[in-house]
Amino acid sequence: MNAYNIYIVEDDPWYGEILSYHLSLNPDFKITRFQTAKDFLGKLHQQPDLITIDFSLPDMKGDKLFEKIREVNPTVPVIVISSQENIMVAVNLLKMGVSDYFIKDDATKELLWNSILRIKENQNLKKEVENLREELGQKYAFEKTIIGQSPSLKKIFTVMEKAIKTKINISITGETGTGKEVVAKAIHYNSDRAKKSFVAVNVAAIPKELTESELFGHERGAFTDAAARKIGKFEEANGGTIFLDEIGEMDLSMQTKLLRVLQERELVRVGGNEVVKLDIRLIVATHKNLAYEVKNGNFREDLYFRIMGLPIQLPALRERGNDILILAKHFVDDIAKENKMGTIHFSKDAKDKLLSYHFPGNIRELKAVVELAAIMCNDHVIEASDITFTSSIHDDMVIKETKTLRKHTCEIIQHYLKLNDSDVKQTATMLDIGVSTIYKMIQQKEIVA
Repeated sequence: MNAYNIYIVEDDPWYGEILSYHLSLNPDFKITRFQTAKDFLGKLHQQPDLITIDFSLPDMKGDKLFEKIREVNPTVPVIVISSQENIMVAVNLLKMGVSDYFIKDDATKELLWNSILRIKENQNLKKEVENLREELGQKYAFEKTIIGQSPSLKKIFTVMEKAIKTKINISITGETGTGKEVVAKAIHYNSDRAKKSFVAVNVAAIPKELTESELFGHERGAFTDAAARKIGKFEEANGGTIFLDEIGEMDLSMQTKLLRVLQERELVRVGGNEVVKLDIRLIVATHKNLAYEVKNGNFREDLYFRIMGLPIQLPALRERGNDILILAKHFVDDIAKENKMGTIHFSKDAKDKLLSYHFPGNIRELKAVVELAAIMCNDHVIEASDITFTSSIHDDMVIKETKTLRKHTCEIIQHYLKLNDSDVKQTATMLDIGVSTIYKMIQQKEIVA
């Protein structure tokens, strides 16, 4: 483990020695002492992990020294120790960004020790978050998350490259199961907002009466069950990206409130007065034709133009040709690895069967179909007989094109609920959909648990 480098700037040799000795009791700490601001500034380029400074140095006051520190290193934590108690000085320094402020007395050593441990822990947490976000950036590289080589997909990559270089709102359209959230994440984690939050919200899964609170937050006492302040999804996404999936399901009254937030770039929590400024990248998605919804009075025209921004139309899986086989191999390799099943191959007849099917559930359906086939196959080869589509679940008949996409989706979910003994969570994980989506379908009696 690397040493945690602490610079102590203290003109009193005796007091400096006390602090140095006390902190050096921690074997992880490496202490370097300075008696003047000049000597210290000459070594600041070595980037210490933390700095403590005496406010009244002989050659520079603490506030001026802090400003010079910030010019060289804007993020290093700085603790100020003063021989005189001055509340206004302390308040001003804390406003400037000082991490802590202590008065020299018998308790200073312990206060300093605890403060440094707390700061160090916070730094470690921030590093973990940064490392995680870097991993996510690699994880969401286009070629790793959006699998395929079809011309229609390459066109999407071209548009996505333009999207990551701008701050324009993005609207993603396409049938259910085409990977709209995957595209949204790939854009976020390849943009300059990658180290900030990506917050996904399925608008269709939120009860109408809770939508405003869920998106914009509420204050304690705002309504009967508001026992404490709640930070909304927009505030969680501040500095980053908010992804509103199924935006077409939002009711008109909520659309009006959303429009105001997007126009003003600020919000007020339900039941509150505090104005929260917003810096967010908005990405929306829908399987509906919003222009048609506007024409029929179901969606506000002004909000439509506000959110459309850069449009990305995702192709249905049946329009992507050989990508079906590329994706099928990807999903089978993943499930084989997770379950230590060895390498699994597709027979020619199995490939032909996959290519001949129209996949109303798109990528989501393909994933469920081939994972089931991988479990059912023998001798590590998936045969055509191992592949079961929704069409053969109930009556072995070809699905008629007159069925709606919603009906197909319900049948797929119903099938896997049966396979999983009505385990909603396991079914949601297998199909890569939200648990709330399944519960909503059960509540609306579209499926039976």
